[in-house]
Amino acid sequence: MRITLLRMKPFWNRSLLKLAAALVLVPLAAPVVHAQDWAKARLDKSPRHREWVTLKHDGRSLQAYVVYPEVKQKATVVVLIHEIFGLSDWAKEMADEIAAEGYIVVAPDLLSGMGPKGGGSSEFADQEATVKAVSGLDAAVVTADLDAAADYGKKLPSANGKLAVAGFCWGGGKTFAFATHRKDLSAAFVFYGPPPSDVTTIVAPVYGFYAGNDARIDATLPDTITAMKAAGKKFEPVTYDGAGHGFMRAGEDPAPTTTEANKQAREKGFARLLMLLKQVDQQTAQLAVPDMDRSVAKQAKNAAPMSCEHGTVTTDTAKTKTSAAIM
Repeated sequence: MRITLLRMKPFWNRSLLKLAAALVLVPLAAPVVHAQDWAKARLDKSPRHREWVTLKHDGRSLQAYVVYPEVKQKATVVVLIHEIFGLSDWAKEMADEIAAEGYIVVAPDLLSGMGPKGGGSSEFADQEATVKAVSGLDAAVVTADLDAAADYGKKLPSANGKLAVAGFCWGGGKTFAFATHRKDLSAAFVFYGPPPSDVTTIVAPVYGFYAGNDARIDATLPDTITAMKAAGKKFEPVTYDGAGHGFMRAGEDPAPTTTEANKQAREKGFARLLMLLKQVDQQTAQLAVPDMDRSVAKQAKNAAPMSCEHGTVTTDTAKTKTSAAIM
């Protein structure tokens, strides 16, 4: 009997190793495959036309996800900039939600060609690898990618000539930065993103959406308000009390861990975004182009109403309280 047990030992060792490996690999794979199944499920039910397009610039091929609204009239274009987690299922679902309200949404995958197999966001093995890749993107390449997405959107036959940009998390910071570069923007919507170092070249109004429980980003607000005021720029940030960073995604996640504060912030933030986009629709399309000269930019800046205020939205009321009115 002792000899039999010794002969069986290698078999049991191999079996146990295979079992241990399986148990380790399952949780590692889950975040990549299943983390946003709810977003994908909603997206799959959408009746709107969605397509992938390849945009080329400077020898680079950029993949962009485009969603069209079901409307009769020509529509405003919104360039959507994804989070630090890449062009995820949630980012695409967010694009679809905005398109459902009557807007053409162009969402570039800024990781195009950066994946392990030369692909984009979907090619990365896990969230950590995606975050590392997005964090290492060259700012100049990102700006060129966003220009390509914006130019493509504006030239669509169904576009009305108006252009807005909206970004979340890392994409919120890139939205703020893009506003310093792109002169034909009608509005920039910054969702919990950091500000650029220089705001003096901004022409479009900037609207901020911030979380009350996000000290890392909120700590930048006082200086940003001061800088935008000094430069004569329109900046209207609103902070949603009790919400955490990333509330636009977290607030619609059906997981039991989703907080009520995030749900309310998401609902109010989306309603505010739509209200402001409707204001863009009512404006006369700007005739400016990305390379317009300083004199034209100055005229456009002087013609725009300048204001800067910071509001706070509590989680138990729909009211927006103005905590500081500047200008």
